Amino acid sequence: MNDGTVSGFHHVELWLHDLGDQLPAWDWLFERLGWTPYQDWQHGRSWRAPDGSYLVIEESPDLATDVFDRTRAGVNHLALNTTRDAVDAITAACGDHGWSVLFGDRHPHAGGPDHYAAYLENAYGFEIELVAT
Repeated sequence: MNDGTVSGFHHVELWLHDLGDQLPAWDWLFERLGWTPYQDWQHGRSWRAPDGSYLVIEESPDLATDVFDRTRAGVNHLALNTTRDAVDAITAACGDHGWSVLFGDRHPHAGGPDHYAAYLENAYGFEIELVAT
C-alpha cells in the first residue's frame, strides 16, 4: 500500500572514470531527454529531470577501479521514461554523440513486443534504456 510517502528517486549518483571524455555524451543525451543542467563542479555534473529528481555523474578520487562492467554485481543499467518520438530521435542520432544501440537486431522491441525502448551503451560500457511510456 502506498500512502504517498514514497514516490520515487530523489537522485542517483554514478561514479565514472575519465569524466572529461564522457561528459559530451551525457550532456547530449540529457539535453535530448529534456533534463536541465543542475549542478556543475570540477569533478562532476548533474541534470534535473522534469519530475525534480536528478542524476549525478562524478569522477571521485575514491573510485576503486577505472573499469565499469555492467555484468558485475551492482548497477546494470538505468531505465528512463520518455516518449516514442524521443526514443526514435535519440536512437537515430546517438551514434554521432558517443552512444551505440544495443540489441539492434531487435530494436525497438528488444524488451518484448509490447515494450518500445532503445538500449544505448557508451564507449565506457554504461547502458541507458530509454522506455517509451
